[in-house]
Amino acid sequence: MIRILFYLLVVLALGLGFAWLADRPGDMVVTFSGYRYQVSLMVAAVGVVAVVAATMIAWWLVKSIWNSPYAIARHFRVRRRDRGYQALSTGMIAAGAGDAALARRKGKEAGKLINSDQEPLIHLLEAQTALLEGDHDAARRKFEAMLDDPETRLLGLRGLYLEAERLGDRNAARHYAGRAAAVAPQLNWATESTIEELAARSQWDGALELVAAQKSTKRIEPAVANRQRAVLLTAKAADLMDTDPAVGKAAALEANKLQPEFVPAALAAAKALLRNDDVRKASKILEHVWRAAPHPEVADLYIHARPGDAVLDRLKRARKLQDMKRNNAEAALAVARAAFDANDYRSARAEAEASIRIDAREGAYLLLADIEEAQTGDEGKVRQWLARAVRAPRDPAWVADGVISEHWAPVSPVTGRLDAFEWRAPVERLGQLIDSGDAEEARKPAPAIPAPAARERLGEVAEADVIEASAPATAEPAGPVADKTTVEKTISVKEAPEKPAPAKPIAVKEAAGPVKPATVQEMPPPPDVESARRQDFMPRLPDDPGVDPDEEHKPEAARFKLF
Repeated sequence: MIRILFYLLVVLALGLGFAWLADRPGDMVVTFSGYRYQVSLMVAAVGVVAVVAATMIAWWLVKSIWNSPYAIARHFRVRRRDRGYQALSTGMIAAGAGDAALARRKGKEAGKLINSDQEPLIHLLEAQTALLEGDHDAARRKFEAMLDDPETRLLGLRGLYLEAERLGDRNAARHYAGRAAAVAPQLNWATESTIEELAARSQWDGALELVAAQKSTKRIEPAVANRQRAVLLTAKAADLMDTDPAVGKAAALEANKLQPEFVPAALAAAKALLRNDDVRKASKILEHVWRAAPHPEVADLYIHARPGDAVLDRLKRARKLQDMKRNNAEAALAVARAAFDANDYRSARAEAEASIRIDAREGAYLLLADIEEAQTGDEGKVRQWLARAVRAPRDPAWVADGVISEHWAPVSPVTGRLDAFEWRAPVERLGQLIDSGDAEEARKPAPAIPAPAARERLGEVAEADVIEASAPATAEPAGPVADKTTVEKTISVKEAPEKPAPAKPIAVKEAAGPVKPATVQEMPPPPDVESARRQDFMPRLPDDPGVDPDEEHKPEAARFKLF
C-alpha cells in the first residue's frame, strides 16, 4: 500500500511539473559543434524524461540478464526448501499421531531437501521416530547431538531427562534437569526436578532459591510458590531445631506465616515456641490450625503443652479443644484419651463411643479395649473390642505413593516428589471390604454332621430340620415319640451292635407327606452382616467354656463351635 501511494505521488509530481512548464512557454537553444539546436521547453523536458526512463529500463534488462543464473538457482532452492518444510511438517504431524512409518519416510525426505545444520527440527523428528520404533539408543544419540547446538540444547536435555525417567535412573534425570535449570530457570520441569533433588539431599537453601527464582519469573502461581516454600522451610526447621534452634525457629515461624493451616508447619512453630516457654503464642498457633484441620498430633501437643500440668488440667485443655470443634471424631478421641489418663473411665468410654458414632476407626476400638481392661478386666469384652478394631477402617496417617509414615516428610521416599505426603486413611485395608469378607464367610454352610456307620432306626421319621451351628442340639432322654402336635420331635438312635455307643438325639421337624429318613441340610445365610457378626462374637458368654456333657461321645466332625 505504501509503495502504491509512493508511485501515485511521483506521477502526480510529474503531471504538475509538465502542467507548470506548459503554462510558461519558452525555447531551449543548444549550440554544439557548430550547430545550433532550438526546441521548446516542453519538448526538451519530455526528452530528458524519456532518456532517463530508457536508461533505467536498459539497466534493469542488463542486470536481469546478468543475474539470471542466480535467480534461477534461487528459485529452485526456494522451491526445494518449501518442499522440505512441507515434508518436515507432515513428518512431525505423523510422529505426533504415532505413525512411525510415515514419520520415517517424511524425515528422510526432509533430510534430503533441507540441510539438518540449518533446520534443527530434523533431529527432533528423527529422535521422535526412533522412539516410536522402540530404538531408544538411537533416540538418545540424537538428543546428545542436540547438546552441541545452543538452539537445541534445552530440547536435547529435555529428551535425555525423559529417557532417564523412563529407565528409572533418577540420578541421571536430575542431572539433566539441573543443567537445564542452570541455563533456563523458567522451565518448570527442570526447576521442579532440581528442587526435589536438593530437598532429597537436605539442601534447603538451594531449593528455596530456585523457588524464589520461579516466583520472580511468574512461571508458577504465588499460592503454589508459597506452599513449596512453606514445605521447604518446615523441613529446614525440623533439621535445624536441635543443632541451630534460632535458625530453626525462624524458619518454622516463616513457614507458619506462609501457610497458617499447614499442620506440619504449625507443629514445628509451636514446638520451637514451647522450647522458649512461650506457651501462649504456641497455643494460639495450635488453636488456629485445629479449627481449620483437627489433627491428633495438634491435640496431643496442645494438651501436653505444659509438662508440669496434672492429668485433670490436661483433661480440661482437651475439653477446650472439643469446644472449638464440636461433633468431631478427633476431638472426642482427644478427650477420651485425656480422661483415660485421668482414670475417668466413664467419661473416656462415653467419648470413645461418641467418636465411633461419628467415624468408626481402629484407634477408637483399641482405646475402648484399654478402657475395658482397666475398668472391668473382662477379657471377653476386651477380645470383642480388639476383634472390632481389626475389622474397622484404619486411622488416618501420613501417606505418599502408597507408603505409610508415622511422621510427615517433605518428599516422597518412592518418587522424590515434593509435598507428597497427605493426611488420610490408608487404602491397603478398608473396613467395608473386611466386613463384606466376614459376611461371605458367615454365609458359608456349616459342615455336615455325619451319622454313624450303622444305625438301627426305631421307626420312620420326618425330614430333618436345619441344624443351627451356633446352638448345638441338646440331648433328651430316649423314650416314646412326643405328640405330633408339637413342632419338634426327638428320636433316639443307637449304634450297630459291633460299635456300641450312647444314643444321640437329633432335632427334627414334622413335615406332611411320606416320612423320610433323617438328613442334615445346609445352614441358610444370615440376613445381613450384623447377624454374622453377632454369630461370630456372641454364640455364648466369652468366659463360658461351652462343654457339652456328651462332647466326648460325639463324632469328630460334630465337635465344632463358631467363635
